[in-house]
Amino acid sequence: MDIVKIKDKTFKTSIPEAEILKHVKEVADRINRDMADKNPLFLAVLNGSFMFAADLMKLITIPCEISFVKLASYQGVISTGSVREVIGINENLSGRTVVIVEDIVDTGLTMKRMIESIGTRNPASVHICTLLLKPEKLQEELDVEYVAMEIPNDFIVGYGLDYDQQGRNLRDIYTVVE
Repeated sequence: MDIVKIKDKTFKTSIPEAEILKHVKEVADRINRDMADKNPLFLAVLNGSFMFAADLMKLITIPCEISFVKLASYQGVISTGSVREVIGINENLSGRTVVIVEDIVDTGLTMKRMIESIGTRNPASVHICTLLLKPEKLQEELDVEYVAMEIPNDFIVGYGLDYDQQGRNLRDIYTVVE
């Protein structure tokens, strides 16, 4: 599928699934090496990171755990600028190595809020792992240690990312066609 139509927008393939999976494996290899003795807790941010988290976890070979948190800051294609926690963290994070698994870091506002929330629970360390990073859109100073791919500031859909809740099921990543 080169072109897809979702609601009122047309998207074209920008990153095919095979390329995505190659980069996911590179990130998993780094995490396996860096955290071999840590037993990290992966906190996947729903809804967008579910495909990335699933593919990443299949490649993690070290002892670890995974849990999920749901935050929201988007409406349609526009970030609302405010983040509200929808489903909280139930695990005891005290003394744990935590790896936040996110689909995309663009402004960094969601990630900053997530780190602040986690920080109050006394983790040993907090690491950020994202499928996609939009460096030119970043507004917050963040140490994003594990980045599968950097992308330009385009609106994208697929591989867990949505346009108004549609398109998450697409295997490739698509960019909106203006």
